[in-house]
Parts: sequence; structure tokens; C-alpha cells
Amino acid sequence: MSTTRRKFTREFKLSAVKRLQSGFPVGRVARELEVNPGQLHTWRRQFEKRPNSAFSGEGRRRQEETIVAELERKIGQQAVEIDFLKGCLRQIEELRKSQAEIPTPPSAGKSTKNGKGRSR
Repeated sequence: MSTTRRKFTREFKLSAVKRLQSGFPVGRVARELEVNPGQLHTWRRQFEKRPNSAFSGEGRRRQEETIVAELERKIGQQAVEIDFLKGCLRQIEELRKSQAEIPTPPSAGKSTKNGKGRSR
């Protein structure tokens, strides 16, 4: 199972750094946000170096939009498949119903109780 790399929005990173600056311990913030403590240290250093331009990437929101779009595509594909299978099932049921209405003629070559067929 492959794991994709997590991406975070600028707002998320700024919120984490603000918590650290307000005195919360790194371990606590890391647990609450489910982020590696080392990552929090990196974000804090990036913010201290360039506070106005830190964290300019797309972040998690773009990834979530992509996931939602992919799930919607899968749902659409499954709906098409379900409709197709329902049509197949209807045809099979109609075929069985029509075969049940036709009486089966007695076969001249069917085997008898002894399993050897009809004797001459």
C-alpha cells in the first residue's frame, strides 16, 4: 500500500507556528496536529527566516480537491456499471421467464432408471 506525502495549507502551518510561539510545547502541538515534531521545528525556522513569504505552496486543499474529484469520477463509473448490470439481469430474467413458459417436449433419448437408455 503506497502512502502519499501529506501537504498542509499555509494557514495550517502558520497556526502551528503561532501555537509554538505562544508557548505550547512542541510535543503537545505535534500530537494535537498529528505532525512530526521535527516538521514543526522546520516550519518555525522557515517562518523566522522569512515571515512574510513562508509557506507559499498549494498545500492540502489542492490535494483534497483532487481526491474528491477522483472519488466523484469513481462514483460515476460505478453508477454506469450498476445500470449496465441491471440491464443484463433484466434480460436474463426475461429469458428465464420465456423458457419457463415453453413446455419441454419429452425427449426420446432420455435414459431410464437403469441408466442405459431405452431398450429395443
